[in-house]
This record gives sequence, structure tokens and C-alpha cells, in this order.
Amino acid sequence: MISTKSAGTFTGAGVLAAIAASLCCITPVIALLAGSSSIVANFSWIEPARPYLVGLSIAVLAFAWYLKLKPAKISVIDCNCETTKKPSFLQSTTFLAIVTVFAILMMTFPLYAKMFYPKQKVQAVAPAVVDQQQQIKFTIQGMTCEACEEHVNRALSTVNGVLTYQTSYATKSSLVSFDNSKIDEKTIEAAINRTGYKVKGYDFTR
Repeated sequence: MISTKSAGTFTGAGVLAAIAASLCCITPVIALLAGSSSIVANFSWIEPARPYLVGLSIAVLAFAWYLKLKPAKISVIDCNCETTKKPSFLQSTTFLAIVTVFAILMMTFPLYAKMFYPKQKVQAVAPAVVDQQQQIKFTIQGMTCEACEEHVNRALSTVNGVLTYQTSYATKSSLVSFDNSKIDEKTIEAAINRTGYKVKGYDFTR
């Protein structure tokens, strides 16, 4: 028979699954705050398993709530026993509610991850630069959500000579316009690689 104390075990499992499901999108933000990009690519492999981890987290937490809220069975034999001890905070409904809210925030992190990134300034393109402007499409491995896009865009915005950029994790690419009198494609590629994601190839579009 499963006791109500087991709810704590399921609660912990649910939180761990929720955190694991969001690691691929949390690490770019951690990298931004910590100033270290090397950790980003370490968790991109989790992305294919994300739907399963989210489902596991929901199922486990739902079962924990079931154990917590189901009516306790009272038998005649137990009527003269000692009064049931008050559960500790870690076994309380309040704690389970806090953990559930935390798990929901973790599972939905990709939806609001962009708010952690400052808005990038769009560089104005001078008329004289148009003749020297080139556009290149980089194929990038490891991007899994909008936070990854922002991480790449932030890196591109700091490169002198990069004029515009449009990064998409859905197409696993970044379309970059640059002034070829100031910078070349190899320098841009190196800037992207420093984020922790890897350029797998590129093609000039004009």
C-alpha cells in the first residue's frame, strides 16, 4: 500500500523531470548571467526527450496530488490509537503546491525565456555600405528554443561589421548581413561557435 509519505518521493521526481525538461533552454540564460558559453551545448541533447520529460513530470505530480488529497481510511481498530501526528512542512499540501508551481514555471520556461535577454540595438546601414554588403546563411547545430536564438543574436550584435541578423531555432539557421570590408564569414562563424552552438555550414545568399 502506498502511504501519503510517498507523495514526497513523487513530488521530487516530478520536479527533477521538469528541471531536466527545461535544461536545454535554461542553460543559455545561465550562460548569459555567468558570462560562460561553454555550458550551453552540454544540454542540447535533451531537447528530443523534452515532451516525454514534461509528460512524466505532469503524471508524477498529478499522482502526488492524488496521494495527498485522497480521503484517509479510518478503521474501527484504529479508533483508540494515538492521534495522527501533524505532517511536516515537506509533507504538507502547501509545499506540494509550491513545488507544483515551480515545476510549471520550469516546463513553460521556453515561452518566456526571451525576457531575460536585453533588446538588441539594430544597426543602421549607411548607403555607402550597401555595395560592400553580403548576406550569408549559417546552419547551426544545438539551438532548441527562443533563448538559444537570443544567445546567438547577442553574440552577433557585438561583432563589428555585422549589420543585421535573423536567427531561428526552428530552421536551425541564422541569416546574417555584414560589411565585407570590415569582417569575413570566418570571423562571424567563430563568434557563433563561441556561444556553445556549432556552425555546420554556410551559404552566401547574395
